[in-house]
Amino acid sequence: MRRISPIVISRRRLLQAGTAFGFGAHALSYGAVLSYAADEATTADKLIAGKDSRLLVHNPSRSGFEIETPYELLADDKITPVERLFVRNNHQPSWAATLAPADEKDWKLEIGGLTEFPRTIALAALKELPSVEHELVLQCSGNGRKLFSEASAVKGAPWLHGAMGNVRFRGVLLRDVFKKLDVRPHSSAQFITAEGFDSPALPDGADFEHSLPLRDALARTILAWELNGKPLPAVHGGPLRLVTPGYYGTMHVKWLTRLRLEAEETVNHHQVKRYRTPLDPLKPGQEFDYGLENSEPNWRMRIKSVVFAPARDAEVSAGRTLVHGVAWNDGTSRIDAVELSQDGGCTWRRAELEAPADRYAWYRWQATMTFEKGSHELICRAVDTLGRTQPLDGGIDWNPAGYGWHGAERVKFRAV
Repeated sequence: MRRISPIVISRRRLLQAGTAFGFGAHALSYGAVLSYAADEATTADKLIAGKDSRLLVHNPSRSGFEIETPYELLADDKITPVERLFVRNNHQPSWAATLAPADEKDWKLEIGGLTEFPRTIALAALKELPSVEHELVLQCSGNGRKLFSEASAVKGAPWLHGAMGNVRFRGVLLRDVFKKLDVRPHSSAQFITAEGFDSPALPDGADFEHSLPLRDALARTILAWELNGKPLPAVHGGPLRLVTPGYYGTMHVKWLTRLRLEAEETVNHHQVKRYRTPLDPLKPGQEFDYGLENSEPNWRMRIKSVVFAPARDAEVSAGRTLVHGVAWNDGTSRIDAVELSQDGGCTWRRAELEAPADRYAWYRWQATMTFEKGSHELICRAVDTLGRTQPLDGGIDWNPAGYGWHGAERVKFRAV
């Protein structure tokens, strides 16, 4: 039997919740993006007070920011400062365009679906439970999309690699909340679907929600209220955000209000038609009709590395040069090596790795290399203990939405 989408029900619940929380039902919606060209007159600090003015604004709409962090602002800090952290929001509420904390006084979380009894808990009560902190890579699943467009045009903001950061989230483990509330998932429950307080562009539009495997959620998910040691900013999902370390950022549902235990993935538009990659390879430019059977959700992050220096198209002094960057994966295994090549991938040398304190965080790497005068291309790839690595041709994973880029990093520059 075909399942009925829960969109109408969840939207009504969120509108009711908006009234209860005092935010009203008129939060700004994301809507269609008219242009992805950066607006030079619109800087990030004008959109969000406190953000670094050097961030790249791809979409200046207050209804759904797309703001990227340039490499030079990511390279120096082990923990990415909030003012430099990228922003990618869907259906952003009108009150969320700020680095200030959201009003949490009456914020509640509902848990229902395939369990004996629904439960509701106030955020204040969640904060009384033992908390944990994870250092982790926060990354949009469209990070690197601009590189897919080299094979054929893709839809979406042209992120290079700045739709990411290395941050710390604090909150309570989902499994501890289940234990505290005596939530007993039915044996048929295989997924947990998260809903956030949002406002779709159209009156009958789909709320933003995502489903995650229940097994993973109970193993690693936290309900987070703190970012980098301070209350979670409203623009980054405060006052409460679902955070599953090792997963792409779209699955870290912001402004969290409800969790549903379900037997299958939600049929919500954002789960079925967006944030998925095809199971079988496509030819660049090929059209694709996304569905649950022919694609997979953007869940666990693919292994990846980037080069911070030398920068793309930079000029460096000939001779010995310090090369450095970061690498990460989904946290299920350690990064074993970062390999560098100066000859198109014929030979490789290993960089020095600095292991992070948390398995979900990025590894910093560096190497001293010698470059003669002239043009160069440096190739970088990471390898983990499961043998996973980055393909030399990242375009083999081309998809119309430009999700999941993890090709080997290629940086062209000149030595003078």
